[in-house]
Amino acid sequence: MKAMQLKEYGGPEVLKMVELERPVPTGHQVLIEIHAIGANYADTARREGQYVVPTPLPFVPGAEVAGVIIGVGEAVKNVNPGTRVATLIESGGYAQYVLADSRGLILLPEQLDFEFAVALPLQGLSAYHSLKTMGRLDEGESVLIHAAAGGVGTLAVQLAKLFGAGKVIATASSVEKLSLAKEMGADVLVNYTEDGWEEKVLEATGGKGVNVALEMVGGDVFYKTLKCLAAFGRLVIYGVASGEQSRFYPSSLMARNQSVIGFFLPQIMKNPKLIQSSLEEMLNYLSEGQLKLTIGGVYPLDQAADVHRLLQSRKTKGKLILKP
Repeated sequence: MKAMQLKEYGGPEVLKMVELERPVPTGHQVLIEIHAIGANYADTARREGQYVVPTPLPFVPGAEVAGVIIGVGEAVKNVNPGTRVATLIESGGYAQYVLADSRGLILLPEQLDFEFAVALPLQGLSAYHSLKTMGRLDEGESVLIHAAAGGVGTLAVQLAKLFGAGKVIATASSVEKLSLAKEMGADVLVNYTEDGWEEKVLEATGGKGVNVALEMVGGDVFYKTLKCLAAFGRLVIYGVASGEQSRFYPSSLMARNQSVIGFFLPQIMKNPKLIQSSLEEMLNYLSEGQLKLTIGGVYPLDQAADVHRLLQSRKTKGKLILKP
């Protein structure tokens, strides 16, 4: 089978198309013929050797796939070949075929395109649990969502409104991206490339600050987001897209009872019941037309390096998808 593999850490150019042996499922594994692959910032961090957990070499990135089961291990009882599924895996998704645990599959309705199906699991779950599980968003509270035109951002804006947020403040880097955030339901739009954007956020909350903030840029954006946090506010960190790690004094949180919370989806994935219930809730929103998925582009697998460049340019909108 064909796969995009890296044998050294570095820029997008280290991703190379290779021929690998097609894996064989055993035990609880299924073999999936991949029809759509989600491209994510986590993949770029893996490529650079900067991910939260070590990345062994050689490595095939890709944690989010959708496709059709073509083989099952001897212990698999819940699905059969021919079943349409989406799933999250540790790695190996940038390929034509991949093994996955049958106990972590999301069964897809026939009417749901693979491209839309793969846009939901990783980024949908990240948006959902950043807001609800880690951010503990309560009805009527205000939310600040950075990179609101991205894959996680567009979903987070919509979910925040569905969860009953009183005011959703969206930031992005251009008029076009802010326009998309408004389409998703954002109440206040702020361009975070302009000086003093944090003052606009405070102004939008009457000087009180936001109750929940989702931050994935790092560096200066992290520090300014802290200034936007209300008393008892929760700042959820789910990425470091800029590559700039932030340092701060934890004691600075004490005066206003604030929290800085880390979010890492693989830890959430260890709770199957939590994952299943949240996915079902989002699929219901999707089928009822309450949740819209924004596809930023669909590219052949051999253009994975170009897709990584697009991701890291911060010029993309919505979900970027690869197809074998």
